[in-house]
Amino acid sequence: MKIGLETESYHLQFITGRMDIFQFIRKTAELGLDGVMINIVKWPGLPGWGTLASFEPDYLKRVKAEIQKYGFFAEIDTNGTDPEHLSQVIEVAHQIGADVIRTYTCIGEYDLESLKKAPGNIGQIVPLLQKYRIKLAVENHETELTSEVIQIIEEVNSPWVGAHCDIGNGMMAWEDPVEAARKLAPYANTTHFKDHIIVHDGEDYRVCGVPVGTGNIDTEQIFKILVEQSILTRINVEMCFPYAASFKREPGAGGVFEVGEGAFEVKQPPYALTVIKPLDYYYPPEELLEKMLDDQEKGVEQSVAYTLALRDKYCR
Repeated sequence: MKIGLETESYHLQFITGRMDIFQFIRKTAELGLDGVMINIVKWPGLPGWGTLASFEPDYLKRVKAEIQKYGFFAEIDTNGTDPEHLSQVIEVAHQIGADVIRTYTCIGEYDLESLKKAPGNIGQIVPLLQKYRIKLAVENHETELTSEVIQIIEEVNSPWVGAHCDIGNGMMAWEDPVEAARKLAPYANTTHFKDHIIVHDGEDYRVCGVPVGTGNIDTEQIFKILVEQSILTRINVEMCFPYAASFKREPGAGGVFEVGEGAFEVKQPPYALTVIKPLDYYYPPEELLEKMLDDQEKGVEQSVAYTLALRDKYCR
């Protein structure tokens, strides 16, 4: 099993201009990993396409050369199912040598119309996926239930379209992570391997990212499920700390009705509420930036070490 790293793991480095895609690729090599998952969802107010500065051919050729320098696999993260956009992303993936593209249907909030349109939209780009031998992976991205993702995949009915199994996102839709992983594993083309806790935020609760192996999710059991019940040859670490999100569906939508037990156990937030609110973690204030950059760096190292240890246990 190869282990990759998603650019989101260093999001603070990227949004502050301290890291670019070339530095990220080199950092991934230093961590002893096997590949990169490059997020090209645009950040508000920042130029370029997420962690790619450009879609220009010369720039993409340089990105591909850096990936190949380390013998890495490459994957791309995007969003939406607009056929024109996905066609553009497929061309970019082809140019950098990426063979898997992650996308999701609902951008922001739950949108039934987007779910209904997804199979028809995705069906239009299947010939291009086939041409370049690239697989599309539909993610359970905070709002979509695993059953909704599976329905899209089964309606498209193509070997080039499967699931992206994000092992934590189902919590925002009130799904148990282990059960969600078990359902998606047979369809999985790729993954986000992460960890979460539940924290108080005034009178509300938030799903909060933490370094992999330190949270509420039974990450070891899920790793074993992915090894034994999927055809995956890669697992991508997405270390989502510092990060927190609101619940996106009504309690019970995914089978869990309240916080308190298992993956939904409530724990102390990583930073005092008097210092910073959980929903402000992603774009922290200047006075906390250096500490949170350091915390993110340590969190990546901890997450990678934990995931590599799981690989040694279950894959060798």
